Amino acid sequence: MKELIVVLFAGAGGSDEGIKAAAGRHVDIAVNHDPIAISMNKVNNPNTKHYIEDVWEVDPMEATQGQPVGLLWMSPDCTYFSKARANKPIDRKGRKVRCLAWVGVRWAKLVRPRIIMLENVEEFQGWCPLIKNEKDELIPDPNKKGETFYKFVNSLKKLGYEVQFRELRACDYGAPTLRNRFYMIARCDGEKIVWPEPTHGDPEQIEVHLGLLKPWRTSGECIDWSIPCPSIFATSKEIKDEYGITAKRPLAEKTMKRIALGVKKFVIDNPEPYILDDRASFLIQYHSETSKYDVRGQELSKPLMTIDTSPRYALVSAFITKFYKSGIGQSLKEPLHTITTSPGHFGLVQAFLIKYYGDGVGQSLTELLHTITTRERFGLVTVMGEKYQITDIGMRMLQQHEQYKAQGFPESYIFTHDEHGNPISRAEQNEKCGNSVSPPVAEALVRANYRERIYENVV
Repeated sequence: MKELIVVLFAGAGGSDEGIKAAAGRHVDIAVNHDPIAISMNKVNNPNTKHYIEDVWEVDPMEATQGQPVGLLWMSPDCTYFSKARANKPIDRKGRKVRCLAWVGVRWAKLVRPRIIMLENVEEFQGWCPLIKNEKDELIPDPNKKGETFYKFVNSLKKLGYEVQFRELRACDYGAPTLRNRFYMIARCDGEKIVWPEPTHGDPEQIEVHLGLLKPWRTSGECIDWSIPCPSIFATSKEIKDEYGITAKRPLAEKTMKRIALGVKKFVIDNPEPYILDDRASFLIQYHSETSKYDVRGQELSKPLMTIDTSPRYALVSAFITKFYKSGIGQSLKEPLHTITTSPGHFGLVQAFLIKYYGDGVGQSLTELLHTITTRERFGLVTVMGEKYQITDIGMRMLQQHEQYKAQGFPESYIFTHDEHGNPISRAEQNEKCGNSVSPPVAEALVRANYRERIYENVV
C-alpha cells in the first residue's frame, strides 16, 4: 500500500507544484476552506482529493482511510503573524487564525505522518500569548515572544518527532523572487533531516564566479516585453485610442515623484542601467514630430530599417517601481521583491533613450522632479560610455502571469480559470499568488527529505 501525501492550507497549489516536481506524482489530499483556491488547485491537480473545509473539520482518520501518511505539508494563514500588521489589535478572527498550526499536532497524534513540513512568515517564530493594551485590545505579549511557538515545537517532540527549522530565500533555489520564509521539518522515522544546499547565489559571490552556484534568476526575465508601456504623460483616452487598454492617467503626484526618484537611481545615476537585451529588446525608431506619445521601434531579430542621417535609433532602460512601503523600486537585474496578496504593488517603468550629441549635463533631483511633472527636457544617461537623452517614460503595472513566473510557478500552471472553465478574477489571482508557497523551495525541501515507501499488510 502506498503512503499518502497530504497538503493542509493548500491554497492555489504552490506547495503542490513543488511536491509534484520532487516526488514525481500528484498530492493525494488537499484541504482549504476557500472555494476559489480549491478551484484553482483542482484545475492543476485533477487527480487530488480536495476538501473545501476548515482544516479542523476534516477528520484525519476518515480522510486517510487507514493508509499511512508519508508527508504532511502545511502553510497556515500568516496574516496575524506578518510584520505588515505591526502591533495592530487581534480580533476574534485573528485569535482563531493564530491557532491554525496546532492542527498539525492533531494529525501527528492521529495518523503520524513520517515527515511534516511547515511554511510561514519569519515572524511565526515569535508566536506568543496575547495581552490587552491600554485600549483593552488584544495584542501579542512582547515579553513572551516565541513562547507559544516553542510549545508547538515541543508538542511535536513529545510525539517522537525530531524538529528543525530555518529561514530560506526562494531566490537561492531558482525562483526569481527574494521571498524569505520560515520552514520547519519534523520527522519521526529515525532518518536525518536534510536542508538542501542553495543552487543559486548573488552574482557577486565567489561561488557564482567559480561556477559552484548559478546566478540568481532576475525579475527582468519575468517581464513580458510585448505588453505596451504607455507614456506617463499621455491621457487615459490617448492610451485607450492607441493601445486599446485602460490605464490610470494622470498619475498621482506621489507616483510621479516615485517614478522620478526611480529614474534617477536606476537609470540616470546608475553606471550600468538595465538595458533590454537581444532576446527582449527592441530598437527605438525616433522621429520626434511623428507622434506626440508614440515610440516606434523594431525587434532586434529583424533586419534594421533604413538608416538615415538622423539619430533615430536608441535604447530602452527599465526598472521596477513599488507602490508600498518606503522603497522606490528595484533593478530588473535582481530577483523580484516579495509578492504580496494585494494588487498593484509593482509597476514596470521604461525610459526610452536616444543618442545624444550635445554637450549638456544631467539634472539634479529637484530639476528631474520638475521635469517629470512638466515634461520638460529630460536628463542624460551614460550607457557604455555613450550619452543618451531620455525622450519619454512609460509605466504599467505588472501582470498576473509575470508575478506567477516570478514566484517560481511553471509556465504550464493555470491560474486564470477553474476546472469548469469559469474565469478567476484578477484580484483573486493576485491574492492567491501572494499567499502561495514558492514551488522551487518546496521542491528542494521535499527532494532532499522525502523518499516514498510502499507498505504491505497495512489496514
